[in-house]
Formats: sequence, C-alpha cells, structure tokens
Amino acid sequence: MQTRPRLVTSIPFWVLVVASLAAVIGGLVLVFRQVDEIQALVNDPNATVVTVYVAQAWVSVGAAVLAAGAIGIASALAVAAVVTTRARADVAIETIDWTSDDETSVEPHVSSTPSYTAPAATAAPLAVEDADVETSSNTPAPPAAAAAAQQDANDDPSRR
Repeated sequence: MQTRPRLVTSIPFWVLVVASLAAVIGGLVLVFRQVDEIQALVNDPNATVVTVYVAQAWVSVGAAVLAAGAIGIASALAVAAVVTTRARADVAIETIDWTSDDETSVEPHVSSTPSYTAPAATAAPLAVEDADVETSSNTPAPPAAAAAAQQDANDDPSRR
C-alpha cells in the first residue's frame, strides 16, 4: 500500500505551484510598471533624482519576487520529476470467495511479477485469560480455590 499521497492530491505541492505562479506574475507586474515609470521619468524634464531612484528600487524588489517565483516553479517541477520516477510497491490483493462457507480456506495470490520476499511465518496462537471478576471481600472463595490455598499452606514450611 502506498504510504504517501499522490502528487495530484497533495495540498502542499499545489500551494507551492500557486504561490510560485503568483510570485512570478506579481514580480512581472511590479517590474513592468516601474520600468514604464522610469521611462516616463527619464523623458520628463521636471523629474527629480529621488523619483527615479525609488522606481529603480521597486524594480529590484519586483525582480527578487520574480526570481523567488521562478525558483518555486523549478522546485515544483523537480518534486514532480522525483515523484514520477519513484518505484511503487506492489500491493497484494486478497480475493474473497463469497460463495464459500469455509472460513479457513485461503486462495493463493497469483502475481504477474516474481516475488522475492520470504514466506511469512505462521503466528503463534494467542493465550486467552479469563476476565478479572470483581467480588466483595466477604464473598467466600470457590471450593477449588479454597482447597488449593489450603494445600499451599500445608506445603509451605514457613507457615507452620
């Protein structure tokens, strides 16, 4: 049985993909808007140096966000590639014969691929104890238990 969820149903994978795409799109929008603003400021004779430098700083921030999104997309693709190359374990499926009344019969599993595992050892039978029954302290002991206690007292030399 597969212990990890499939990649298609993996929520962290899709959060990574969506967040990376959002970062790429947000970074591109930020870079393109600020580049357009810089271009307008360069052509404006009344533009100050401060406004041009502020726009350049926002271009740097947009480029960093864009790079983070690109790294996220690359890592999502790497995760997808690793998951698709992972070998899946064969799962033995037990078939149940609903028409049979014999509960001890087991149908052999026929596999198309050879199995290299050792046969399973049979389990030891379980030892079942009687349930503890609560009784009051003034209830007399059963006759067998009273006889056993008397025999133990007779056999024990320290009780004499």
